[in-house]
Amino acid sequence: MNTKFLLRNGLICTFLGASQVIASTLGPLTLWYDQPAALVGKGTYINEALPIGNGKIGALITGGVGKELLRLNENSLWTGDSNPTGDFKTMGEYQSLADLSIELGTTNAPQDYRRSLDLARSEATVSYSINGVSYRREYFASHEAGLLVIRLTADHPASYSGTVALQNTRKGGITQSSTDLLLMKGTLPNGMKYEAQVVIVPEGGNATAHDGIIDFKACNSLLLLVGAGTSYVMDASRKFQGEDPQEAVTQRLANAKKYTFDELRAAHEKDYLALFGRVYLNLGCSTPQQKAMPTDKRRAAAAQITDPELESLLFQYGRYLMISCSRPGGLPANLQGLWNDSNNPPWHSDYHANINIQMNYWPAEVTNLSECHTALFDLVLSQLPVWRETSKVSNDLKTLDGKLSIRGWAIRTSHNIMGGMGWNWDKTANAWYAQHFWEHYAFGCDREYLTTTAYPLMKEVCQYWQDHLKVLPDDRLVVPDCWSPEHGPHEDGVSYSQEILWDLFNNTVQAADALGVDKEFRDQVASARDKLAVPGVGSWGQLLEWMNEKKGDKLLDTPNDHHRHTSHLFGLYPGRQISVALTPKLAAAALVSLKARGDVGDVREWSFAWRCSLYARLHDGDAAEGQIRRFFGATCPNLFGNHPPMQMDGNFGITAAIAEMLLQSHEGGIWLLPALPVNWPEGSVSGLRARGGFEVALTWKGGVLTEAVVSSKSGTKSSVSYYGKKIAINLKTGESRKLNSSDFLDVAR
Repeated sequence: MNTKFLLRNGLICTFLGASQVIASTLGPLTLWYDQPAALVGKGTYINEALPIGNGKIGALITGGVGKELLRLNENSLWTGDSNPTGDFKTMGEYQSLADLSIELGTTNAPQDYRRSLDLARSEATVSYSINGVSYRREYFASHEAGLLVIRLTADHPASYSGTVALQNTRKGGITQSSTDLLLMKGTLPNGMKYEAQVVIVPEGGNATAHDGIIDFKACNSLLLLVGAGTSYVMDASRKFQGEDPQEAVTQRLANAKKYTFDELRAAHEKDYLALFGRVYLNLGCSTPQQKAMPTDKRRAAAAQITDPELESLLFQYGRYLMISCSRPGGLPANLQGLWNDSNNPPWHSDYHANINIQMNYWPAEVTNLSECHTALFDLVLSQLPVWRETSKVSNDLKTLDGKLSIRGWAIRTSHNIMGGMGWNWDKTANAWYAQHFWEHYAFGCDREYLTTTAYPLMKEVCQYWQDHLKVLPDDRLVVPDCWSPEHGPHEDGVSYSQEILWDLFNNTVQAADALGVDKEFRDQVASARDKLAVPGVGSWGQLLEWMNEKKGDKLLDTPNDHHRHTSHLFGLYPGRQISVALTPKLAAAALVSLKARGDVGDVREWSFAWRCSLYARLHDGDAAEGQIRRFFGATCPNLFGNHPPMQMDGNFGITAAIAEMLLQSHEGGIWLLPALPVNWPEGSVSGLRARGGFEVALTWKGGVLTEAVVSSKSGTKSSVSYYGKKIAINLKTGESRKLNSSDFLDVAR
C-alpha cells in the first residue's frame, strides 16, 4: 500500500513501507516498562520519562494513566545573552518550555500496562486496559513536519473524555484557547520570544475550549499536533534575535493538519531511518530471562552480567538520542541533550567544553551520523564574533609579554548559544573544538568543507597559540598556567593541554598538506608541534598528569587518585598522539594511569564511557566491556546517564566506545576488531565509518573475524589490519573489497 507524505520543501513523495522492512532488521531495540514514570525530586521526571525529539523540539513522556504529562522543550529557549566584556554572570541557562497535560479522569487500576520507546521507529507507546477497554497512545517527534505528533485510540468507541491543558513552566506569558487550539506565548527578560501551540483533532464526540483548556467528550480517538519556536537566530550580527515565532509555528501546524496520522508517521519514519538505519549491530543473544525483564530492572542486572542485546540497544540508544536532538540547521546537544525539565537546571544545562560537549559528538562520525555533527560546527562559527571580542579584552588571556590577545579566541568551560560564557577559562578548549572540525573531514574527505570551514578555523586557533605558548630554557614549548580539568593545580605544561595542542598542530599540518596551501605557515606549525613538551612517565610507571610529580612537598600524581576525569589521557583518546602501535611506552604508561584511576571513588557514568574508549584504544576488550557494565550501573531507569544528576554525554560516549572496540582508524589505517571481548564471541556490525572515507561491515565467530567488507566513499588508499597482518587497499569511489578469514589465516588469536 502506497502512502503519500509531505516533505518540508512542499514536494509530495511516495513511501512504500520501507521503514517497516528496515526497522524489522535492526533487532530488538525497545526500552519498555510496566509502570508510568515516577516523580523524582522537585517535580522532575527526567530520570524515568521517555524522550522523543526532532532536533529542535522534544518531550519527556511520563505515561500516566489518569493523567499523561509531557514536559516540552525547544532547544533555543535560553535566558542570558552575550558578554563581550567578559562578564560571565550573564550566561543564563537553558529553559524548559511547557507542560502538556492530558487529564483522562480514570482512577481505576490498569491491566497489562506497558510504556515503551521503539528506537527502530523513533516512536513511543503507552498501552493498558481498564474495564475491558484497551487504550493506546502513540507519540513521535517529526523532523519532516517540525512537530510532535500524539494519537490516542481505544478498541471501543466514545472511550475518551477529559481535558487538554498547556501550562507555561515559568512566570509570565499567556495561555489562550480557541475551538481546537491551545496557545502559550511569552518573552524572556533577554527579549527572546517563545511560543507553543497544540492543535486537537478529535474523531467522534466533541471538543470545546474555555479558560485556557480544551474539554473533549465521548471521542473515539484524539490526534494532537504540538508546535513550538522561539525568536532565536544563530547570527551574532542580529544579536541572536530574529522574528516572532508565531507565524512559522502556525504554518507548520496548518500544513500537518492536511495529513492523517499514518501519513505523518510514514514521513517521519522514512526521514529518521535514512539516518538510523545506516548501522546494524549484533553482539549476540541474551537469555530469555534477560529479555523478559523491563528495562529498568534489566539494566540493573546488566551491570553484573553481560547482556549482549541490551549492550547493542545501548549503542543504538546513543544514535537515537543524537538524531533526536542534533540535526543540521539546529543547535547541538547540550548537557541534557534537549530534554531539560527545569528552569534552574544543573550546570545551566549548558555547553561544557572540557569534555562534555565533545563527548556528545564522539559517535557522530564513526557511527555514520556525520550530518548531526554539523549542528556543533554551526554553533561554534556563530559564536566566534563574540568570543573573539571577549578574548581581545580579557586580562586573563594576555600574551607572555603582557599584551592583550589580537589573534584568535579562547573559551571558558561553559557557554550558552549567544556568545555568553560562564565558569573558568579552559584555554585549550578552542583546540579541542577544532579537533571536531578536522575529524568531520578525516571521515568524510570533503575537500570543499576543509577549504571553506575546517581549515580556516583550525588555522585561526593555531595562530592564537603561536601568540601564547611559553618557551622553556631547553626550547620546549608549553601551554602556560593551565589546568587538568577539573583536577589539581594550574601549572605550565599540563599534559591535557599539551596533548590537545599536539593534536591541533598535527591535524593542521595534515590539513594544509591535503589542500597544498600555506607552506610557510604549515612548516611553522609542524615545528611547534615537534617542540611541544611530551607527557613524561612517572616513578610508578604512570603517564604524568603534570610536568612534575611534585609541587613543593605535595605529590601530585599518586596511584590512590581516583578522580572522575582522565584528562591527561586525551592523547590516547580522543586524540592520537599516544597509541599501542606507534608509541608503545607512552601507551603502557597510559594503561598504568588508567588502571590506577579505577572504577570506584569519584567516578561517574561519563567516566565509564571515556574509560571504555581508552581501554579500547589499548586493545583491552574485556576491560572495555567491563566499563559498559559499570555504565549500566550508573544510568537512570530510562538509560539516561546519571552523573548525578542526569546528563547525557555518557550516552553518546558509550556509543562511540562500543564502535571503537570494533573498528579503529586513528593510526593511519583500518584496524578490525581491535578490542573484541570474550563476552561477544560472535556477532556482526555494518555501516561503521573509518577515516579516509570508508564504511566497514564485519562478522565474527568464536572470537575470530570471519569476513570484512570495506567500501570506499572517496577513492583514497589505506590498509586493513587484523591481529598483526596488514593488507593494502586501493579502491575507487564506490568500490568495495571483501576480506575473508582466509586472508588472515596466519593470524593467531
